[in-house]
Amino acid sequence: MERERMAQTLPSLTALQLSSQNSFHSTALYVQASSVCLRRHHVSRPHNTGCLIVAYQQAYDRRYSNDKASLSLLGHRTMHLCQLNHECLLHLFSFLDKDSRRSFSLTCPQLREVFLDPRLWNVLHFSSPCELRRDNFVLGPFLNHLSICWYSSRVLKVCNIEDWLKSSFQKDICGKHERVVSSFLAHVCHMCPNLLSLTLSGCGHITDQDVISVLQSCRRLQYLQLENCVRITDRILDELVVHGVSLKEVKVDFCRNITQAGLQAVRERRPSLRLSAERSAGMIPDSKPEEEKVPLRGTLQKVLLFS
Repeated sequence: MERERMAQTLPSLTALQLSSQNSFHSTALYVQASSVCLRRHHVSRPHNTGCLIVAYQQAYDRRYSNDKASLSLLGHRTMHLCQLNHECLLHLFSFLDKDSRRSFSLTCPQLREVFLDPRLWNVLHFSSPCELRRDNFVLGPFLNHLSICWYSSRVLKVCNIEDWLKSSFQKDICGKHERVVSSFLAHVCHMCPNLLSLTLSGCGHITDQDVISVLQSCRRLQYLQLENCVRITDRILDELVVHGVSLKEVKVDFCRNITQAGLQAVRERRPSLRLSAERSAGMIPDSKPEEEKVPLRGTLQKVLLFS
């Protein structure tokens, strides 16, 4: 279905015959036609595609401004998208989002090879844990920037609650995704050694060990941001001093189990490291109640739940 839909919108393009002096122009023409097709199917951002077309046109005008008359003497022939070289297709794919790249790659084996090229995936952004389960991206050694940001009310109302205070219903909800981010970070440790920046926001189930594993495997990591990750403690601060040899900036915002003492210890041991912790040290940390108070706490919970 996808192949037929794209085939109807990507017809053959009559371009100037390829030669040593006008191959750039014919490539630019087909890039422009392909970009129009992608915009028609809402798989490309128009302003980005427009920049690509303008860049090709300006480069062509500078190169052939004195030789346009000779181009009219050349013959014509048909040129298809797959006749573009691999590097040009990589550049075209870079203007698409993850879903669009996957849909486009299903139309042709050659485009599928471009989709699977690790060089295409140097930046990845995910807005929820469920996106980590999809097959619309590729992990590889060229990944430099990774962010997983989950801005949802579920994070505050369910995931950020202490485990011993969660109801059975809340535990069932968390059980469906609590290991998703941790498992994904384990794959990153094995497949992305050149990671430069990592941002984790709203990941309420990741632990210190998950981030420590990334620090140990990705030795080139320079930027680390942890926001609203309630299970992160001072242990991560101790380990980033040891394993984060390339770290230049660290942010631990709204992490309630980070203490002022832990932040001060990092500043003393790594004075050159830019460290910020908005609200973290001033929040109330988790504290498991004593055993004799557990029945009372459970009774109060039930009263509040059904009141």
